[in-house]
Amino acid sequence: QVHLVESGGGLVQPGGSLRLACAASGSIGILRYMGWYRQAPGKQRELVAAISAGTTNYADSVKGRFTISRDNAKNTVYLQMDSLKPEDTAVYYCNFQDLLFATYWGQGTQVTVSS
Repeated sequence: QVHLVESGGGLVQPGGSLRLACAASGSIGILRYMGWYRQAPGKQRELVAAISAGTTNYADSVKGRFTISRDNAKNTVYLQMDSLKPEDTAVYYCNFQDLLFATYWGQGTQVTVSS
């Protein structure tokens, strides 16, 4: 059984920073894709950032402010979020996909940007 455990969410003021982490536990295969998504109230879930085969991809709204990275040895992906804005407020989910295209989701962590 594979579980993804997220951490690092919370309340931060506009302009502040947070670092999210997502670690996989259990028997998981080689990961080909690791990504972060978010869902704000009343909106669809959207891709924030992803990393695959050493290539990163970002939503236009977070380019230059967010950085995704991974630690393969720990099966962990990180999302460094800087210069946070109120519109970044959402539940953030991590998503892993292995070489057999099995997909796993984290439980979500709340990020609130407010003064």
